[in-house]
Amino acid sequence: MSAIKVKRVYEKAFKKNDVYRILIDRLWPRGLKKEDAHIDLWLKEIAPSTELRTWFKHEPAKWPEFKKRYFKELANKQALLNVMREKARVHPVTLLYGAKDEIHNNAVALPT
Repeated sequence: MSAIKVKRVYEKAFKKNDVYRILIDRLWPRGLKKEDAHIDLWLKEIAPSTELRTWFKHEPAKWPEFKKRYFKELANKQALLNVMREKARVHPVTLLYGAKDEIHNNAVALPT
């Protein structure tokens, strides 16, 4: 399996390192034009539900509970996780997210 990296979608894309880029946010990142994002696949259905995202509000104290609830949601999304894993078997994948918090976000929590 190739590597799966995680980075903010606003960071510059590097052809050598960012071979296949997957956006995993439910909402399109603010202020980013689609042609500037260099997205190969948008798996918005793998993102946390609106209810979970609204509850979490990127509050670090809620992080352990967020992950627990997010994993519970992902239990019904194995096909989407498999899409991500299949892409990673072929070439390096970069999971992209828009959140400012680089430690507490769904891309970091996402099991690979």
